[in-house]
Amino acid sequence: MKTLDSIVDKALSRRSFLAGAGAVAATTAVVGCSGNGNNMPPVTTTPPPTGGSAPAFTDTDVLNFALNLEYLEAQFYLYAATGAGLQSSDTTPGSAAPSQTAGTVTVGSAAAVPGLTPAQQEILNEIAYEEQTHVQFLRKALGSAAVGMPDIDLSFFGPLAVAAGITTAATGAGAFNPFSSFDYFLVGSFIFEDVGVTAYSGAAPLISPAGVTAGYLTAAAGILAVEAYHAGYVRTSLTGRAIAAGSAAAYPYLAAANKVAALRATLTVGNSNAPSTSGSVETLLTLPTSLTMPSAIVAADPGDAVGFSRSVDQVLHIVYGSPMVGVKSGGFFPSGVNSVFATTTA
Repeated sequence: MKTLDSIVDKALSRRSFLAGAGAVAATTAVVGCSGNGNNMPPVTTTPPPTGGSAPAFTDTDVLNFALNLEYLEAQFYLYAATGAGLQSSDTTPGSAAPSQTAGTVTVGSAAAVPGLTPAQQEILNEIAYEEQTHVQFLRKALGSAAVGMPDIDLSFFGPLAVAAGITTAATGAGAFNPFSSFDYFLVGSFIFEDVGVTAYSGAAPLISPAGVTAGYLTAAAGILAVEAYHAGYVRTSLTGRAIAAGSAAAYPYLAAANKVAALRATLTVGNSNAPSTSGSVETLLTLPTSLTMPSAIVAADPGDAVGFSRSVDQVLHIVYGSPMVGVKSGGFFPSGVNSVFATTTA
């Protein structure tokens, strides 16, 4: 099985928020709220009808796949904001989930991002809070069917950066570490945020008509909107800081983000036998040279300004760090995702 190593070889907050390490007074604020119209109803686990062309998955499976991605994002942002991750109560499997235990998180050289301004710390706190709440929101909806957190490897940023051509060292001195500074954090966020937005868009058609009626699509659209706010902030920050520096050359992190985008496109195009036409699309960041030139802070089709989407398979290629078919694990999920959608297929 080929993984990212083969690509490398071929050169191919809230203000009072204290999460993970201690107090979590805000954790029930969204998950247990009432009267705001945003509560997702409990997900039924009734399998689809037999016969005909019924899908081999349920709404539970779709939401559990989303939960895997939320585990990854929450751990990344919580470590960046606080130096600690999710509490065990937010990672254990439900009683009706497939037999499993909660995975572990490999962080590498990480702590809370140093040298932040008060405004930057506020932003990290808020995003971390929201990603943690997404985990809790989905877990509450899934109830006993919620899968546990899979093994997560945040040190994978190092080899991913090598494959993208950002650095030449996968580990140790000179390796890419998104927890080392705010600029590196923005590039690390860029790796996730566009994927999160497009993943929710791509998974929407998988929700059953009954699930749509029950409100699952509406709730997923609400989560997508929050992920889009995060992505917009990251893309705007990278572009704005390059403008403030005077040029893209003076702010190399913008180029690094574009190299990430190029790698993401590469990962979703190839397979083990022949080129595929299923590659996902990217919108590179650019610096405007006039008042009428866009800076591409939105990842969308320029013809209709509709945001892009990625299939479940394309998302797996990216988070596993492999363009190959039949891959079941790797990258940020060294043991695979806890999902019926666990293997790349195209």
